Amino acid sequence: MPQVPQTLDALAVRTWCGLALEALGRAREEIDAINVYPVADGDTGTNLYLTVESAVAAVEAVFAGHEAAGHGSDGRGSDAHGSGDGVMKPALAEVVRAMAHGALIGARGNSGTILAQLLRGMAQVLASDGEAAHTDGPSLRVALRHAADSAREAVAHPVEGTVLSVADAAADAATGAEGDCGAVARAAYEGARAALAATPGQLAVLERAGVVDAGGRGLVTVLAALVQTLTGEAPKHGTVPSAAPVQAPAPALAVGSAVPEPAAVHARVPVDVCEEGGPAYEVIYLLEAGDAAVARLKERLDALGNSLVVVGGDGLWNVHVHVDDAGAAVEAGVEAGRPYRIRITHFAAGDAHMAGAGRPPRERAPRAVVAVVPGEGLAGLYAEAGATTVLARPGEPPASGELVEAVRRAHAREVVLLPNDAELRHTAAAAAEQARAEGVRVALIPTRSAVQGIAALAVHEPDRRFDEDVVSMTSAAGATRYAEVVIAERESWTMAGICQAGDVLGLIDGDVAVIGSDVTATAESVLNRMLAAGGEMVTLVLGDEAPATIVDHLESRVRESYLAVDTVVYRGGRQGALLLIGVE
Repeated sequence: MPQVPQTLDALAVRTWCGLALEALGRAREEIDAINVYPVADGDTGTNLYLTVESAVAAVEAVFAGHEAAGHGSDGRGSDAHGSGDGVMKPALAEVVRAMAHGALIGARGNSGTILAQLLRGMAQVLASDGEAAHTDGPSLRVALRHAADSAREAVAHPVEGTVLSVADAAADAATGAEGDCGAVARAAYEGARAALAATPGQLAVLERAGVVDAGGRGLVTVLAALVQTLTGEAPKHGTVPSAAPVQAPAPALAVGSAVPEPAAVHARVPVDVCEEGGPAYEVIYLLEAGDAAVARLKERLDALGNSLVVVGGDGLWNVHVHVDDAGAAVEAGVEAGRPYRIRITHFAAGDAHMAGAGRPPRERAPRAVVAVVPGEGLAGLYAEAGATTVLARPGEPPASGELVEAVRRAHAREVVLLPNDAELRHTAAAAAEQARAEGVRVALIPTRSAVQGIAALAVHEPDRRFDEDVVSMTSAAGATRYAEVVIAERESWTMAGICQAGDVLGLIDGDVAVIGSDVTATAESVLNRMLAAGGEMVTLVLGDEAPATIVDHLESRVRESYLAVDTVVYRGGRQGALLLIGVE
């Protein structure tokens, strides 16, 4: 039987993050479905998932770095943080800082931003003794209290009945707990669970919808994962509540008391239960700025809109606000420091923001294509072909709410959805289900690269029967092999061997096939491998940072060695990869 940690150390934090991500993945659609506050945009679960996913990636990078470096002369855990079983691990402080930083830079939406601050607050306490290998129950109590206080301070106008109330209840319950970290975590979970059940009695919009707070539901899920990590057992209450108890308002429950199990929630909450007349845009960006500049920024953004949450510190911040003037919100960030990873989402017609606008509905188009694209150049290409696009900037995959908004913007009875990224499969599936619940017929084609999407779009015929069109597009995408040429960010093991930071990687169908030092030579090697299996058409999508001569070289190579193969070239802009390659 595996040993259960009685204290919280680096490995336990790693396990917690992984379990939390798995749990949010299972609960994501359910949490999306009950999302009515502050905006009924149906993406709270997805935003929380993506926030924790970023935290997991940061933690895994720390462990990968330690494993690659060896950190111990005998390779058997001889340093201060060896696990004793030959597995090297970093210090607790390093891992919790990485967790908090990953959540900060990857935070999505209102609840994701607050969760990032909760993790940052915990990290500030747990990392205070930089040399400690683990922490105990009393320190975990302090960390949970500091997390809740930090999150509340980050919100311009805290509202009860939200994730803030749930976090406060968790901290209060933990404060009264005695024992090791497992006992403290269980008390925090029970307190949060009781507070979650009470949220409809604190917030009218939840009571009208018959649901609990979506962000609070996500936090309870994260705390349940902490309990499982520290005790070896998942909490025995089963599914945490999503629907509100039948009685309303819901009374506050004592810590440890049972909470009525809810009926399953699958449909999107009707918009008529939500608040009307809110701002039209959600604006999120990372900001490099000093404390004084951020204090002035908060005042300005607070005057521009609502749902203002600014989290972070030490010169790096994540800014989230709902406004009518998105440009003014970004300009305020420019005045405060250097904003980047700017994301602006327009709340679509049919959202709570647009209810009561009084405009007559326009006629729906028969069919549309919605595609995720990795760069501005491809966005223009897809748009010219008639597709509605969602731009995925490097390191910033779209949330399901953005895909749903794009489906609404396409305003068609039938929609073909092209995610163009294997990592977006679950996000796109969640968006498709939500759009179907709103009466749109959606077909999801599992394209794994933008070049597969180009092939699918090339055979799209909106006048055909929907099923026939989907089959034709799916066949064209499936017949297109895809590759990309990128620069390695760090040392790692690959299918082609060990790569170092700065190496040129050629990936074919998602796996590293070539490791090189020259971009053009690596691209040529990748292309030769792909064409060795046959092909009639080569598609090259050039990124901004690729060598200017690479296209001429590859076109010449194809003309000289593959006489029956045609080549088409597109400019992708800032797409992350230096080069995308498709072979049909």
